[in-house]
Amino acid sequence: MTEILEQLTSEGEVPSVPKVVGHKVVEQPAWPALKDAVERIRVWQAKDGSIDFTAADAPAAADAERAVAEVVDAVRALAPLLPHDAAYHTALVEDLRRWAADGFQVPDFLDSLLAFQPAADRRDGLQHLVVFPMYTQNGNPDRNLEAVVLKMVWPDWLAELERTRYDNPLFCGITFEDFTAGYDTNSAVLFPETIAVREAPERFSWGGIFCDREAARFRRVTAAAVDILGLELPEDIAAMVHDQKRSEAAFVLWDMVHDRTHSHGDLPFDPFMIKQRQPFWMYGLEELRCDLTAFKEAVQLAREGVPQARDVQYAVLFDRMFRFPVTGERVRNYDGLGGQLLFAYLHRHEVVRWTDNRLSIDWERAPEITNQLCAEIETLYREGIDRPKLVHWFKGYELVATYLAPHPGSTWAKGPDALDLSLPPRKLVDDVLPDEFPLSMFYEALSKKLKNVIASTRGITADTAERVAA
Repeated sequence: MTEILEQLTSEGEVPSVPKVVGHKVVEQPAWPALKDAVERIRVWQAKDGSIDFTAADAPAAADAERAVAEVVDAVRALAPLLPHDAAYHTALVEDLRRWAADGFQVPDFLDSLLAFQPAADRRDGLQHLVVFPMYTQNGNPDRNLEAVVLKMVWPDWLAELERTRYDNPLFCGITFEDFTAGYDTNSAVLFPETIAVREAPERFSWGGIFCDREAARFRRVTAAAVDILGLELPEDIAAMVHDQKRSEAAFVLWDMVHDRTHSHGDLPFDPFMIKQRQPFWMYGLEELRCDLTAFKEAVQLAREGVPQARDVQYAVLFDRMFRFPVTGERVRNYDGLGGQLLFAYLHRHEVVRWTDNRLSIDWERAPEITNQLCAEIETLYREGIDRPKLVHWFKGYELVATYLAPHPGSTWAKGPDALDLSLPPRKLVDDVLPDEFPLSMFYEALSKKLKNVIASTRGITADTAERVAA
């Protein structure tokens, strides 16, 4: 074993010392040192997270070992600021040491993943230093080493709603303090299932969503869409679009209710729909169902005087109608499909009107009709419990196709007689077109006008959004 690797095993556990009040992790000299070491390691890694020292551009093994030693030193230097993460940082050092000692094969950070328990202490403002080999959803698809400093968002009003009404003990509302390159992307989540481990745990114990990135992205795209479409906003909603903290509050409430909805309601088995191969419109309906449930709950909460609830309603409407349909590739874009469906439903029921090149919204009827769409999807799910899988898929298709025109070349649009029903349902997914429900002319035009704005939200945070606004 080299001297560098011996250094990784020479120190004991991260000491548990009193928290240094008023000291942010990102303000410590060890944080840029940690970032620099992680960034060097990232470029050496293959897609699976390993380092192939036989590759033409591979580093010397000693260089990789030295970089890991620097990460370990930085973690130990920063750990006293974070005594609540002592067990995690101890396991993290051991996982880093083992990865280096084993020759930088496919990383396995299961032990440190199991030790990281942010949902067990959701105090508002609590910092965490997180280092894992992982892919970033909607960001980097490779399992590279990443480092992120985050802060918990758990104000008293949200904690009370979770305790009394929307039990979701695994949910973590979080904001960015700083991050490495994998998060300089469109990713706004920190999920344990993205982390490289030897085997998946029986169950995950937390999930984090960056409400600051969601809010900043929402504000920039919504402001641009409102300007392009000539939409007149009520004064209080216009104020929310221009207020980062207020928007963050709306998103953390939206996310908490959305997240728990995946396992609530009259659902077929496997409500997350991850373990089975399905047509992408079924994923789209599930995500839209969760968003519209958050909308429905927000309508009720607003009646009860919860101040963040009205903001949630318009965050759902605007993000779903303006950003989702024109963001990302058109290949199996299930979130985009849900946004198209919401707009088309509201347009069909004359809640939204596109006349004289201006968009108008019937603000009084919007809650009623949006809840009506939610009820149609809930009925689809409830009746789906008694249907075979393939019939359920067709019923989902019929619901979407009632409001969105399928591609003229679609096999599924021709009905069951056009498909080889002797095949198992998962094989029939191959007959789904990559863009089964193309954009309408309205969205084709909006996409061209918004594409640069949407591209500018890559890697956005609250700080960068405010600097641009200034």
